[in-house]
Order: sequence, then C-alpha cells, then structure tokens
Amino acid sequence: MEQSSQETPRAVEVTLRPFELSDVDAMMVWASDPQVAAVCSWDAYESTEPLLAFIRDAVLPHPWYRAICLAGEDRPVGAVLMMPTGDLCRAEIGYHLARAHWGKGVATAAVKRTVAALFDEMEGLERVEALVDVANPASQRVLEKAGFTREAVLRKYCAIKGVVKDMVMFSFINTDPLVE
Repeated sequence: MEQSSQETPRAVEVTLRPFELSDVDAMMVWASDPQVAAVCSWDAYESTEPLLAFIRDAVLPHPWYRAICLAGEDRPVGAVLMMPTGDLCRAEIGYHLARAHWGKGVATAAVKRTVAALFDEMEGLERVEALVDVANPASQRVLEKAGFTREAVLRKYCAIKGVVKDMVMFSFINTDPLVE
C-alpha cells in the first residue's frame, strides 16, 4: 500500500489566558478591523484609548473572558468569552479572531478548549450555547467542527447594529463527547 504524499494536517494548538491591560496593542489588530467587527455587536475601534477603557472596565472584571494565544506564544490573536445566561445550567460563548488566523483552525481549537474548561470549572453547567448570524457560515463551521449541534434558526432573533438578524442556535451539552 502506497503512502499519500500529503500528511494529515496537525490540529492547531492554542492556549487561553486572562487578558492584561498590556494586551491592548495585540487586541487592536482585530478590534480595529472592520471585517472582524462586521459580525459583532461593536464597531471597529479607531484608537487604543477606548479599547483600553473597554479592557479595563469590561474585560478584566468579566467572569470568563480569555485571550486566545497560539501555542508557544503569549500575544493574543483573538478572544473567547462565556456569557452567563441567568440560568446556572446554561452559558453562552462568543469569540473573535484576527483575520490573519481565519480558516486555520484557531477558532475551533479555542472553542474546544473553552468548552472543556467551562464544564470543568462551572458546577452545574449542562449546556453551552452559541448564537451565530445566519449570514456567517464560517463561524457556523467553527462550531460544527468543535462538536456543537445545530439546533434551529431563530427568525428575527436580535438586532445587531440596528439590523434585525436571523440567528442559528448551536449547543454542546455535558454528555456530548469532547472533540479531539
């Protein structure tokens, strides 16, 4: 039997860590990118001062907002966060990634690591969910590759930047196998 000349691509390795104020320049890379901000609730930042205030006032006190770093590096290339839902058995995740790392498995690796950490750290957590704009197939694919189940399209679910959007609901429950 002949071996293929193509090797199986290795999974991307990432680490997650709390943000620091000194991460503002790295965060500015994606926070100032209009293509990254296009699918987010926030507009692209135009200077570091308001982003620094956001890190200080929202990110640092947040219960679970982590910097995504490539393995062996400490510079954030994105962020992943858990948003409490008011129901202790559920949490919602969201993520942002610098455009230079799109399509390389970085977001998928970060979501997988986040899900494992959340189930390990949050007592009583049974469900992690994510809402994705129907017009964002790349983010939907991230969740599918991370083992999430696509549940439904929620029609006219929320307004983002003044536009009412249909959103796709994804879930990962504590009995789902963690994807390697």
